[in-house]
Amino acid sequence: MRMEYKDYYKILGVSKDADDKAIKRAYRQLARQYHPDKNPGDEQAEETFKEINEAYEVLGDADNRSKFDRLGRNYHRYQQMGGHPTDFDYSQWFGGASSSGSYAPGNVDLGDLFGGGGFSDFFNTIFGGAAARAAAANSQRQDDTFGRARGQDTNLDATQTVDISLEEAYEGTARTFNQNGSQFTTKIPAGAKTGTKIRLKGKGNVGSYGRGDLYIVVNVLPHERFERAGNNLRVDVAVDDVTAVLGGKVQVPTLDSDAQLTIPAGTQGGQIFRLKGKGMPTIRGATKLGDLMARVKIRVPENLSDAQRNLYRQLAGLA
Repeated sequence: MRMEYKDYYKILGVSKDADDKAIKRAYRQLARQYHPDKNPGDEQAEETFKEINEAYEVLGDADNRSKFDRLGRNYHRYQQMGGHPTDFDYSQWFGGASSSGSYAPGNVDLGDLFGGGGFSDFFNTIFGGAAARAAAANSQRQDDTFGRARGQDTNLDATQTVDISLEEAYEGTARTFNQNGSQFTTKIPAGAKTGTKIRLKGKGNVGSYGRGDLYIVVNVLPHERFERAGNNLRVDVAVDDVTAVLGGKVQVPTLDSDAQLTIPAGTQGGQIFRLKGKGMPTIRGATKLGDLMARVKIRVPENLSDAQRNLYRQLAGLA
């Protein structure tokens, strides 16, 4: 049968005379480094993690290691005599494999255990049958142990709250943070609102099983003039009584620059006018803006002159 020889000592980075403690120490270190939880989406790391587990199933078990050592001596002697690696006769080393030379794992799905494709053909052929089933179950226990330990570790994720002004939320801004003795700056996007979370991967607390994430939680401070409702803004606009009656134009403040609003004749106090595109930017599309809702506040003149007061009396007589 032709297949690739696996050098499990090389995979774990230990010598052939390494004791059990050295093998276990090497395995734990590599398993932490290449564990899928620490390398999401990294297919190469996943394959390395599979190889590390497979190597430990052999070298971490006395019977499997003894068999592998005997096979290794024969394999290397065969190579020294000029034999081609793919022509080596593995038949005498079959360990409970099926007649096809591959192991069918029965009730244990190695693909589920390792995210697709379990142990190698080499392992299944040499250490097949009950050994492979036991190895698969043991690897699942190791993976579960890693997960439990990681969950019981000190909470690795950290949270910091940052206050920003409404103007900063409109334009976008940046803040500098200190975490774990290091200082770094992160951008806060335009359109951020109270409750917006910015995830900084790997900037959280440090524990035995890795480093967590830092979550920046935004708090937008109240504004003296504008009130925010989603991506829309609300603002009160003072309109004198004459303009409200006869109509005219008034200036409306925005976060960008003042806008001009046409007030129709007969405008009532509390009436709301919409200024499109004068509100807050959308956090996932800064070019898309909300609206500004301008609410009319009728301003009644004070300290009237005698002439003005007489005119109001004449107007009242005509009503």
